[in-house]
Amino acid sequence: MLVVSTKQTPFPFAATAIAAYTGKADIDFDDTAAVASLSANGSTIDDEETIVHYLAKEAGLADDSAKTPAFFELAKNLRTLAVFPEIVSAMDSLDDHLAFRTFLVGHDVSAADWVVWGSMKGNIKILGLIKNNKHPHLLRWYSYLDSLESTQTLLADLVSAKADRTRSNKTAAGFALGLPNAVEGQVVTRFPPEPSGYLHIGHTKAAILNQYFANMYHGRLIVRFDDTNPSKEKSEFEETILEDLGMLNIQGDLVTHTSDHFETLYTYAVKLIKEGKSYTDDTLQLQMQKERWDGIASKHRDDSVEDNLKHFDEMKAGTTEGQRWCLRAKVSVDNPNKAMRDPVIYRCNPLPHHRTGDKWKIYPTYDFACPVVDSIEGVTHALRTNEYRDRNAQYTWMLEATGLRKVNIWDFSRLNFVYTLLSKRKLRDFVDQKLVAGWDDPRFPTVRGIRRRGMTVEALTQFMLSQGPSQAVVLLEWDSIWSHNKKIIDPIAPRHWALVTEQLVPVVINGGPSSPEVKSVPKHKKNAEIGDKETVYSSSIFIEQEDAASFEDNEEITLMDWGNAILRSKEVDASGVITSITMDLNLEGDFRKTKKKITWLAQPTDTHTLPSVTLVDFDYLITKKKLEEDDKVADFATPVTEFKEHAYADANVLKLQKGDIIQFERKGYYIYDNNDKSQPEFFKIPDGRAAGIASKAGTPAVNTEPATPAPSSSKTALASPPSSSMYHVDRIYGNDIKSERASSMYAMDSIYKS
Repeated sequence: MLVVSTKQTPFPFAATAIAAYTGKADIDFDDTAAVASLSANGSTIDDEETIVHYLAKEAGLADDSAKTPAFFELAKNLRTLAVFPEIVSAMDSLDDHLAFRTFLVGHDVSAADWVVWGSMKGNIKILGLIKNNKHPHLLRWYSYLDSLESTQTLLADLVSAKADRTRSNKTAAGFALGLPNAVEGQVVTRFPPEPSGYLHIGHTKAAILNQYFANMYHGRLIVRFDDTNPSKEKSEFEETILEDLGMLNIQGDLVTHTSDHFETLYTYAVKLIKEGKSYTDDTLQLQMQKERWDGIASKHRDDSVEDNLKHFDEMKAGTTEGQRWCLRAKVSVDNPNKAMRDPVIYRCNPLPHHRTGDKWKIYPTYDFACPVVDSIEGVTHALRTNEYRDRNAQYTWMLEATGLRKVNIWDFSRLNFVYTLLSKRKLRDFVDQKLVAGWDDPRFPTVRGIRRRGMTVEALTQFMLSQGPSQAVVLLEWDSIWSHNKKIIDPIAPRHWALVTEQLVPVVINGGPSSPEVKSVPKHKKNAEIGDKETVYSSSIFIEQEDAASFEDNEEITLMDWGNAILRSKEVDASGVITSITMDLNLEGDFRKTKKKITWLAQPTDTHTLPSVTLVDFDYLITKKKLEEDDKVADFATPVTEFKEHAYADANVLKLQKGDIIQFERKGYYIYDNNDKSQPEFFKIPDGRAAGIASKAGTPAVNTEPATPAPSSSKTALASPPSSSMYHVDRIYGNDIKSERASSMYAMDSIYKS
């Protein structure tokens, strides 16, 4: 393993380039490293020249020329040369040496080549001079090494690592103030989900921030299940929450339950009663709410300790009488902060608990249990959304009243997204009413839902940390987070083709292969490491109706990954639908001069299948950006939220596994959702563009009917239902593809050069 820092000056280009070229050492960008170091044979080499020699020897590169030491000495000088006459003199010497040589020594790339190239790469003045083309032989040699696939991959990785460092620095700057009273190695944070549902994107921010600060201070993260309400909680939710956290690469150093501390919490509750700091109350709920709002004391506020203990015992036993009562903290009657107006801290619930069974009939509220357990478990910093800010004083009161250790509170803004429900109750309604398929439905804002839609963990983490410690409560659009996601998936998503089967147009290619031919082409033209796919070339192909309709007579177009073709004839039926096309293949044509670059698929044969697939897109579940408190979800439920198109795809998609992310070129990014090879289903991944994230419903809906599912897959592909009647979505690249953008897809030099 070769460990290097992106901050090292000069950067060890020679060591990293020869490591990439020979493949004899993996490269780890670690900005904590002071110098480049290579771990080999149980020892560590931290001198760049020695590293280059070692890797060259391991790979069998020529390294024994008598001239090699001289080039290593020259490389040392090139790193530090700053005076132009000296730089030009050195470049003149190298140019003369390379006038009749391909490489510096011998007939192949050697350690001498890499060490000199690395020194030049790290000297900005040399790079400026070499572009003047006054040293043609040196430029030819330098450009060759620079354009090697291994070099280009290394440089791309370096750029990516520097970008990651910049993002990290921005995040660190956002949290520059850090946590109050934080001590290195002693910080303990906690993430306390209630096991009554699935984690959603709102929980994600809290989970990521808690882990971020625990790691920042080399402390610990506790995942604690706040299991204090047996009416809602199930053990299965604990398992799914842990799985959801695993999906986010979050793992607590300790997993606990509030129920672990029921005995201790009960003891503190009795202590508060005996000290006159709490009392039992049987006031009806609505009446209690009104009294708290109006600042009116409960009729039981001044009951005796004996009466309070008696009622609390009834509560603990779960008797009919006990179920009428609750325990309230004796804080204040008329505090301007209504959270301080004698909050309820214990309730009676006779239902069995999923962990403790029938042992307890009383359960602490979150307002009491959270601060007490935080202190008991050693939490140093409680991170909470600022919607709890009014309860911060209450949190502190509970600790002071019980005499427990103080816990620092650090709050942050809650995440709210347009057209999105984060209320567990409302989300559960959608599940119960079968408006969605389940908690992992791709239309849901749950971790499982958005992951199934194609959101990556990297994008989620980057986005959450990019929010920083902002206190502003804003309604976020989805474009930013999906744009983050696109940046992550675009460099690694294999490219495939799919054609909508509705009114598919058969095309005869004059000059095409007499029988189908199969060739290997890169899955990603800018990332050869992804591998190759097999493309079938035939004189009989399919193209989409929309593309065919855009062609002019005798127009030259580009068949992507093949070459140019000229339209010769076009058959059109009475309704204006194109039924067939004939083209002449023109491989000598210049793709840079054509306006249209289209995808196509060879027509199927007995030996070359053309799998039928389903492309699925989704709309938001509600038609209003933000629901107000009095709004009924049913009044704003989107009537149709799922849209399906039937398509043919290249046969390479049959090798995909569930969860694989790809790009159907000219259509967008998709995630493979099922393993049904007879009808693969792909969910469209938003890419952050306005058209992709806009509500497709248009106007608010008042229909309370369940969301209508898309028509089922047709047995006959050509008879599939038209998608255009569902909603209009502009083509990703427009109707006239810009040649500048498309031509970049064919810049394949770095892949095929050696």
